[in-house]
Amino acid sequence: MQFDDVLKKRRMVRRFSTDPVPKDALERIARAAKRAPSAGFSQGQRLVIVTDPALMAQVAEGADEESYADIGYHRWVSQCGAQFVPCVSERLYHERYQQPDKLEDGKELIWPIPYWWMDIGCTVMLIILAAIDEGLASGFAGPFPHPKGMNLIRSALKIPDHFTPVGIMQARAL
Repeated sequence: MQFDDVLKKRRMVRRFSTDPVPKDALERIARAAKRAPSAGFSQGQRLVIVTDPALMAQVAEGADEESYADIGYHRWVSQCGAQFVPCVSERLYHERYQQPDKLEDGKELIWPIPYWWMDIGCTVMLIILAAIDEGLASGFAGPFPHPKGMNLIRSALKIPDHFTPVGIMQARAL
């Protein structure tokens, strides 16, 4: 698909089919996400792809999908073909910027805008655009409404404590 066409199709979708997304499409989307910037080559991002319905239900619980359903919205977090959970580790960025080649005057730089949030935002956009290029639609839920939900998602997906899941992207065929 031409890039202009991908951009024209970009929308946030809140109703999905539960048809599975082909594994090769998920892998291509993940490869695209790996092309996101990584300040100083910190490599502080991870992407968890969820296709198991039971795990998707746990992720939806952590995202407080029930409160959306209570006010009449479709259960769009759990009822989809796949979930992408982008995660970022502030710790890994600090560790990288404490290396000799990144120190300024022997000190870690001051972070006027934390690079980790910029980088993970770019990752999210690459996931969205790559999904569209695969003929899929996507939606984004996040950040998580409460620490209990964040901890539930971390536990269900075995995400290390120093990584922060920033949201959930869903996918379905257009």
